[in-house]
Amino acid sequence: MLGLPYTFNMMSEVQNLSSGLEDYIEAIYTSQLEDKQLKGAELARKLNISRASVSEALSKLVSKGLITYNRYEFISLTKAGEKEAKRVYEKHHILADFFENVLGVSSLLAGENACKIEHIVSGDILSRMEKFTKFFKTHKKILDLYIEESEK
Repeated sequence: MLGLPYTFNMMSEVQNLSSGLEDYIEAIYTSQLEDKQLKGAELARKLNISRASVSEALSKLVSKGLITYNRYEFISLTKAGEKEAKRVYEKHHILADFFENVLGVSSLLAGENACKIEHIVSGDILSRMEKFTKFFKTHKKILDLYIEESEK
């Protein structure tokens, strides 16, 4: 495909972080971006998950050194947690951008699928998707022709 160079490095320094834990840490990060502090109960509501499941996940994140938390305080990311959360968040947005701007799917559908795929996509494929999206955005006429053809 276009011979695009592979430069994007998505290797995580945190080993064995499950897709579920990635979802938790991304939710905490997005709340912090919105200047909203979370406690366990709010996180459970946000993710539509039981408080017991959230409690267990938060304990795992604490043991991995990604968050600081106790039941009476707000959840906060450590430096390592913020780095990991940014990695997951960036993968999500690269995928959603590709789905929305290259494939022409709705923002809602792009976001839903990005959330599912972000946990399994390889760094090489993600890098190529990011480069391809940038190419299409800078060559708007090609993108418009592609979308027009795909809608026929």
